[in-house]
Amino acid sequence: MNLTDSKYNKFALVNEMLETPEIIRKFDWTQTASMADAIKKCGRLFMTGEGSSRIFPAKNMIYTAMKIGADLSMATDGSIQAREYDLKDWAVFGVSNSGMTKEIVLLLSMLAEQNHQNRFSMTANAGTRIVDASNESIILSCGKEDAVAATKSVVESGLVYLSILKNIYGTDFNAAAAADAAEQVLTAEIDPEIIKKIADSPIIYFAGRNNGAAEELRLKTNEITRKKSDYLEGTYLLHGIEEVMNAGETIVVIEPYESEMAKMKELLVDRIGVNIVAIASKQTIFPTFVIPSVGLLDPAIQLMAGWNLLIQVGISLGIDLDHPTRARKIGNAI
Repeated sequence: MNLTDSKYNKFALVNEMLETPEIIRKFDWTQTASMADAIKKCGRLFMTGEGSSRIFPAKNMIYTAMKIGADLSMATDGSIQAREYDLKDWAVFGVSNSGMTKEIVLLLSMLAEQNHQNRFSMTANAGTRIVDASNESIILSCGKEDAVAATKSVVESGLVYLSILKNIYGTDFNAAAAADAAEQVLTAEIDPEIIKKIADSPIIYFAGRNNGAAEELRLKTNEITRKKSDYLEGTYLLHGIEEVMNAGETIVVIEPYESEMAKMKELLVDRIGVNIVAIASKQTIFPTFVIPSVGLLDPAIQLMAGWNLLIQVGISLGIDLDHPTRARKIGNAI
């Protein structure tokens, strides 16, 4: 992607994606210091939101916390389901880019009525209902998104959560290297054969770790390419779904496990005729979009590489990236 070519720069979605490296570069890691103190004392963090506001930010937070061995209990679910939970001993953090997402506002308002004192939120819009329902709120720096598909806000929300780990544990996140890597993967040229395989596929599966990156790309596939998609967590693609897969379908696997690739090729490519392509930090046995590794911020880089991939597919299919006919910017506003 680039902003000098008219096939890209006419779309707000592309412009917003390409703003993300600078958001990473300028991110204020200290802004959650007071929240982090409260969360540390509480010892439990429940993260909620709907769609893109939850999938990547919350799941990447849990994945990263587990990797560093954080002694902080964490969980995530949607906000309507969370209203059935006993959250009195949890710090509750809701995310809504619009600040008006009904499910989250109702949950935080219910907790407020119960005199719950650890209600946190983040949004791109000050003065909104989610801010009013919270004890403390972060206003994202990324600004308003005009495209229906959330992008830059998703990455910044993820960084806000990770900053809690930094403020509690002193975790080192190399934001400068990540910003450079983000710019590299967003502007990289991708093998046209990879693009064609995906564009010709009736369904696109995403496989990978349960860190939010592959699952979020599953959602972005619907919004950007208008194709059906599914997320195959971990090694689920080797545990029965082959029964309903057909030749010509495509799996995009993110940083595949070395020990599993030969079996994936034998079972899915050789026997069925499924296409497998990879997004990975080194060449694999499959056609691969090779991207840099930046340590703990790798999932964000993988997500942005997937954005580039989907944009190329969408453009090759003649999709109007900014104007889906059914999807809404605010899924369920209050």
